Formats: sequence, structure tokens, C-alpha cells
Amino acid sequence: MSSEPMIRRLGQLSINVHDIARAAEFYRDVLGLRFLFAAGNLAFFDLGGVRIMLSPPESPEFDHPGSILYLDVADIPAAHRELATRGVHFESDPHMVAQLATSDLWMAFFRDTEGNMLALQSEVARAG
Repeated sequence: MSSEPMIRRLGQLSINVHDIARAAEFYRDVLGLRFLFAAGNLAFFDLGGVRIMLSPPESPEFDHPGSILYLDVADIPAAHRELATRGVHFESDPHMVAQLATSDLWMAFFRDTEGNMLALQSEVARAG
């Protein structure tokens, strides 16, 4: 058996949406993700090499909000301000959630147009 891990990276993530056009506009124009292509009632975006698929639920059992996407940013206060000017309504202002060895982990949660939870995250180096 190879010492290489079988699973190399996250290739694609599906996000449940009901209004593809509205959700695609949010991910493209508000969050600034690069639109890749559309196929039928699906829309695909690139997020740092991970493909994001916006898709209506295939059946009632899948009709629920998806996993939380944690979007890493270098400057969380600046990203928070910019997205707020684009109409994003945050659940709370950026706040520290954990003290790591040499940095603090900050997050700010918000929802997309379909009610899916997302978060900005940033590891902020401690002074000194």
C-alpha cells in the first residue's frame, strides 16, 4: 500500500439552492468567486482550486442547508466591511473564537441568499 494519502484534496462542494440565478449572482457578484460554467440548472464556481456547485436539492431528503463554508481572508475587518457594503447581513461582527499557539482565530458568520450559513475566518498573529 502506498504511503500517499488516497484522498488528495477537496475537489468539489455542492451547495443547496432554490433560486439558481439569485444564488449565482450572490456568489459571483457579492463574494467575488470566479464563475466557471453552467450546466442545466447547475452553476459552478472556483474557490481557490475547489469547485463550488450550486444545485437545487435532488429530493426532499436533501432539501436542507448545507455545510458551513469557512472563507479564509487575510484582513477580516476589511472583508467584513466590504461585504457589508455589498449587502451581506452578518449574524455578528468579527470576533475571536480561539487562541492558537501564535495567533488568534477570528470569524464572522453570514448567510447567502438561500439561507446557507457561511463564515469569514482569519488567523491574526498576536503582537509581540
